[in-house]
Amino acid sequence: MAYYRRLVDSELIEWKNSRGRKPLLIRGARQVGKSTAVRELGKTFKYFVEVNLEKQPDLLSLFSKNINVKSTCEKLSGTLSVPIVPGETLLFIDEIQVSKEAMMALRYFKEDYPELHVIAAGSLLEFAMEELPSFGVGRIRSLYMYPFSFDEFLMAQGLDLMVEYKKNSTGNERLTTLAHNELVEQLRSFYLVGGMPAAVAEWVDTHSYLEVAHVHTDIMDAYQDDFSKYKKRISPLLLRQVLRSVALQAGRKFVYASAAKDVHSSVVRDALHLLTLAGLVCPVRHTDGTGVPLGAEASNRYVKYLFFDTGIMQTMLGAPSADILLASDVDFVNKGGLSEMFAGLEMQKYADCFQKSELHYWQNAARGSNAEVDYLAVRYGAVLPIEVKASTQGSMQSLWVFMRKRGLHEAVRTSLEEFGEFDYNDPEDGMAARHVDVIPLYALSNL
Repeated sequence: MAYYRRLVDSELIEWKNSRGRKPLLIRGARQVGKSTAVRELGKTFKYFVEVNLEKQPDLLSLFSKNINVKSTCEKLSGTLSVPIVPGETLLFIDEIQVSKEAMMALRYFKEDYPELHVIAAGSLLEFAMEELPSFGVGRIRSLYMYPFSFDEFLMAQGLDLMVEYKKNSTGNERLTTLAHNELVEQLRSFYLVGGMPAAVAEWVDTHSYLEVAHVHTDIMDAYQDDFSKYKKRISPLLLRQVLRSVALQAGRKFVYASAAKDVHSSVVRDALHLLTLAGLVCPVRHTDGTGVPLGAEASNRYVKYLFFDTGIMQTMLGAPSADILLASDVDFVNKGGLSEMFAGLEMQKYADCFQKSELHYWQNAARGSNAEVDYLAVRYGAVLPIEVKASTQGSMQSLWVFMRKRGLHEAVRTSLEEFGEFDYNDPEDGMAARHVDVIPLYALSNL
């Protein structure tokens, strides 16, 4: 399979060239491209050593509690017949979660062999980390990977110039109508294909939604095979039910009672926690949004959950492709919370890859109120409300309510509109000025 450039590629090169680098731990769900990205980076080194602790269990003994990392590297070099030379070799330890001792030993590369480039990765890594008493704080750096973003999807098809064109567009410098329409059509395809590397590769090769759906099914089968490894107290059947319920409740506050009949909410909550660790769902927590950081006021009482990939979700739910391809713009955006989910996932993918991304929204807790702002972000140190809308029509009262309560003057509306902006003087707040940037859904990387 051809390699398609990822946004983290430049970050990996920067890490390679950094003087004060630490061993790097790449974290993310299964099959999002972690190992492939490391192998691509390995091509920039004179030597590349890959150790897979799941496939090569005989090497586990080299990663003990009393590890001497230089001695271990000498033994690896002799065993694999590849030189391990500081500055010239990239050592990649894959499936490191198989050995807690290996995970704990990772920090000693920073202490005893800092001149060697070392990267580790693994599937179900978060489960192993949750059970470790401590994990190399200050000695290991984490990098978070997700499925392809929309920009990466376009680049995989050779549309790099289109990506640059939209990145340079604003409310004053708009795209041509032809480019806008093409990006909307590409977005429709992305909703169905999603961002899993295997699905994107199949789309580039065949442009067949049917073949892509077959890839989705294979990926979900692999994920569900993992369910039995999560925790013995949660049945694989319940995990499948809860995951499907997340897909059905996309864009809404999660209702535990709808997930599984006759199952206590605490058990459903445990299942959601495990699915979150696996990277299959992403929580969006309510926050009052009075200041930064947003997470300081986050509440677990009001939580939405995003399914990790739009394409796999559409296949799992059996949604006809025509519902996306032939829908009007308004129906397309409103389709079962799909666009709200897409917006949240895009924000996650474009966030700082060296920090665990958190998503937040706001809803008015006042009795009888249903005011809600889809997402809250931070820009230039201030809270930025983001609304996902179907069109230029419709009320934005929830946005005005929130901005009024928090004394904010800047906001973003995202939809299938072209780039734009507008000002609003709030008559209920002494005609206070509000400015709203209109950013198309396909251009959320501009944020």
